[in-house]
Amino acid sequence: MKSVAVVTTGLWAKVQSGQYIEKEQTLPQEVQVELNRETAAVINGLFRQLRAIFPAWKQAWPDVAAYKAAKKEWLQAFLEAGLRSLDQLQFGLMGARQSGRDFVPAPGVFIAWCTPTAEMLGLPTLSAAHREACRNAHPCMAGRARWSHDAVWHTAKECGFESLNKLEESLSLKLFERNYTITVRRLIEGLPLQRMPLALPERAEGRRTPEIGNRALAEMRAMRSGVARHA
Repeated sequence: MKSVAVVTTGLWAKVQSGQYIEKEQTLPQEVQVELNRETAAVINGLFRQLRAIFPAWKQAWPDVAAYKAAKKEWLQAFLEAGLRSLDQLQFGLMGARQSGRDFVPAPGVFIAWCTPTAEMLGLPTLSAAHREACRNAHPCMAGRARWSHDAVWHTAKECGFESLNKLEESLSLKLFERNYTITVRRLIEGLPLQRMPLALPERAEGRRTPEIGNRALAEMRAMRSGVARHA
């Protein structure tokens, strides 16, 4: 039997690639039961942590009925936003703890917290990545550019080197920001990026010593004297 992760990942891949999913297509019953159980455990755990983080949580969920309805609403919001990773929820909880709020945020606010910044993933800031891309996209850097991360190279390629060279800075930054955001999302979702080109090897220098130079001169003189004798 296929695991829950395998089945659900396969369905999500179809959604992302735009493939048609038949209306009557359903998960096997045993998979659906396990999926429901795991989903409930995740949502219940999330809401327990939200109650601990936001002391005024009863303002949003005054009774059991409101509490249960909120769980359904948040789950639906997560599905619509494409949140399907526990790591993403952990980023959201990190944002919740750092918010300093007393009241529970709207689902959309929490979802925004679930998307980590480039710096949180160990990537250069937007401005630093943009400067690097513009510098390395210049024709004079062909074969000599040094890239700090595959994500910066991937974003630059998506923007197009010519665009980075010709657009004025504000437009170039706007284009780069859009593609950098998409690149970060690809990293979060575990999707592949374009790999940086391998660095060109250092030019090999031949060994140059006085002995080698003297021997070469001697060979040249011998050749010239031989030519002179036969002239």
